[in-house]
Amino acid sequence: MYAIIGLVIGIVLGIVLQPSVPPQLQPYLPISIVAAMDAVFGGFRAHLDQVFDDKVFIVSFISNVLIAALIVWVGDLIGVGSQLSTAVVVVLGIRIFTNVAAIRRKLFHA
Repeated sequence: MYAIIGLVIGIVLGIVLQPSVPPQLQPYLPISIVAAMDAVFGGFRAHLDQVFDDKVFIVSFISNVLIAALIVWVGDLIGVGSQLSTAVVVVLGIRIFTNVAAIRRKLFHA
């Protein structure tokens, strides 16, 4: 319940305050969002499997976002940022679709 309240508060604050992302961080925002989505779908899958642990979720969420951004940052430093961005999106996309498939099977028994 707290998560839903926090989500609603975050959405309202985002709409009201309309924060802007500094140009230096803009390349990392999409990757961070995909990494966060991976953690959220993994957490929902763990909840459905009744093995959810809030500490594991928080650590997973933060570490996914930081590691994904770090990989893209290192790629920018060595001149292959777009290739590493693509690689991160592909890997996390596969994980997201795997979790969504497991969620679908659990919810719809299909």
